[in-house]
Amino acid sequence: MRSSRARFVSLLLFAFLLARVADAEPLAGGGRHLTKDERWMNQRLDHFSPTVSLLRRSLLSSRIESLDHRQFKLRYFEFLDHHRAPDGPVFLRICGEYSCDGIPNDYLAVLAKKFGAALVSPEHRYYGKSSPFKRLTTENLRFLSSKQALFDLAVFRQYYQESLNARYNRSGFDNPWFVFGVSYPGALSAWFRLKFPHLTCGSLASSGVVLAVYNYTDFDKQVGESAGPECKAALQEVTELVDDQLQSDSGSVKALFEAEKLRDDDFLYLLADAAAEAFQYGHPDAVCSPLINAKKDGKNLVETFAQFVKEFYIKEMETPVSSYDQESLKNTTPNDSSSRLWWFQVCSEVAYFQVAPKTDSVRSARVNTRPKFSPVLHCSGDASNCSSPASVNTVRQQIVKHIDMWLSQCQESSVQGAW
Repeated sequence: MRSSRARFVSLLLFAFLLARVADAEPLAGGGRHLTKDERWMNQRLDHFSPTVSLLRRSLLSSRIESLDHRQFKLRYFEFLDHHRAPDGPVFLRICGEYSCDGIPNDYLAVLAKKFGAALVSPEHRYYGKSSPFKRLTTENLRFLSSKQALFDLAVFRQYYQESLNARYNRSGFDNPWFVFGVSYPGALSAWFRLKFPHLTCGSLASSGVVLAVYNYTDFDKQVGESAGPECKAALQEVTELVDDQLQSDSGSVKALFEAEKLRDDDFLYLLADAAAEAFQYGHPDAVCSPLINAKKDGKNLVETFAQFVKEFYIKEMETPVSSYDQESLKNTTPNDSSSRLWWFQVCSEVAYFQVAPKTDSVRSARVNTRPKFSPVLHCSGDASNCSSPASVNTVRQQIVKHIDMWLSQCQESSVQGAW
């Protein structure tokens, strides 16, 4: 058996830059996705419903639990072009609180080619096309949790390993498995490694907030640090100007952002998230360059920021303004919007309320836990140098080094019969 220290070492939390690294330099000649071909498996709805053996035991007591063996169709994707068959590693990319539409052609694809790995990506239960129910009522959402999702991953891992064994006409063989995730999937990646250490050789978790945080003020603080003094000051000035204009003429300022239908508090969350996303996904210049230039040239900062929000956050990041409308949370029909689903997870278990700090905040002080909570989850790591090739390459070298180490440990354990 591997030592507890080795298992601990193999849980590496890259709390910075991996989101940028994973989004950079895809394989040449490829499109945005390596594959969008959908595959399906039957997944158990409730992993914690008593088994038949437990039911037999309960007959000795006065309480008998009901059995729930319902299943639903879980979507997943696979890409085998780089797989060093039959014993090459398997990279499991965890999809999170969104529709999983394929396997992206990003840096993880580069790693898969380097290590001869298969790439697989199961969709998170309830999101995208993996909804167990036709109506997302509160009653039907009771099976939506990170705990159920972790067991989904374990079942998927077993299912896919068995499918590989059948494909290569063998039995009882385990390929080396590695788990990857960013943000909430990053937390799932870390938790999966801790919960099922025997099912993985290693876990890479970027910006994975592994502890529930109610008033998550550090998120805004990180945005300010990542922005740098000049850009941070410009963002704070925009926030102050917008707050003032909401008091005097809210309709006009919302019209600049094409968000006239939003309530004031929802509108302020939209602006806070728009700025944060630029740093979270490694595009600081998208927001900072126009604001800094506008400040130097004496141009209207609010109009400049509005242009950024419309062009970058709404259009390029494909974020509909309507997703910030509280009324949209009442929609119980499964669709591409994950707001209702993610809010359920936020309010029931993970929190991550990205509120304004008491002092030196980038976002409005009205972004708090009283009216509504931000539906967007991401823990920005040290993104201050996310545009620097040297910084990105340093992280890439760390990733390769640790995968090499984990792979060698896994292979040694396999030879000794521990896996």
